[in-house]
Amino acid sequence: MTKIGIVLSGGGIRGIAHLGVLKAFINAGIRFSHISGTSAGSIAGAFYAAGIDPEEGFNIFTKTKLLRFVRPAVGSLGLINIEHTSDLLKEYFPENSIEKLKIPLTIAATNFSEGKLVYFTKGPLIQAIQASSCIPGIFKPIMIGGQMYVDGGILNNFPVEPLMKDCDFIIGSSCNHLKEVDKITGITALMSRAGIMSINKDMEQKSAFCDVLIEPKGMGEISTFDMKKAEIIYWLAYEETLKTIKHNEKLRALMNKPQV
Repeated sequence: MTKIGIVLSGGGIRGIAHLGVLKAFINAGIRFSHISGTSAGSIAGAFYAAGIDPEEGFNIFTKTKLLRFVRPAVGSLGLINIEHTSDLLKEYFPENSIEKLKIPLTIAATNFSEGKLVYFTKGPLIQAIQASSCIPGIFKPIMIGGQMYVDGGILNNFPVEPLMKDCDFIIGSSCNHLKEVDKITGITALMSRAGIMSINKDMEQKSAFCDVLIEPKGMGEISTFDMKKAEIIYWLAYEETLKTIKHNEKLRALMNKPQV
């Protein structure tokens, strides 16, 4: 039996791409035995691990107040408390337990108090998701066990490492591809591109541990909080995944093997 793992990067609203990727693999008959994710990738991964269809996950993202994960009120006074999303998340994760998910899930977060990377593989699911998605400067750090936690993407935006010991085949899903540009307009665009370039460099190195990488072209040009592009993101990722499956011999061979 082949154990297939998938790693889902962070990327704000671009993380909706992971739902399109997961849906395409489901339709192709490929299932995952292990999932690892950061930030928006941890949310998409939690939906899948809980047995929520990716298309339903997309509707949850776009039609509920869960948007506050990816479209905070930046102009408001003070930082936003991400824990306000707890009641909403309990509707979809009533047991609030990583161990009780249908598929093993690893969530990457940053222990801001100690300055180190942490992987959540057990304990309260909602707090782990909130910690992994807690963008510094936007959300207040979340407190867990007397320690401050923030976005996992600071130290590991592509957490492939937890999958390496348990999986026979690893698929990577990255939603931050950048196209070449010949000019930059404004400091915001400059800083955004620089930040994505930094996390992409780390991802490129770690992608060597993936058997297949799904990376829809130009996704990194979409603003972290641009909810208007949500449907475009989902379908671009879906189509890119189907195209990859069609042309990738490793994936086609995988479809004919027994999967866990």
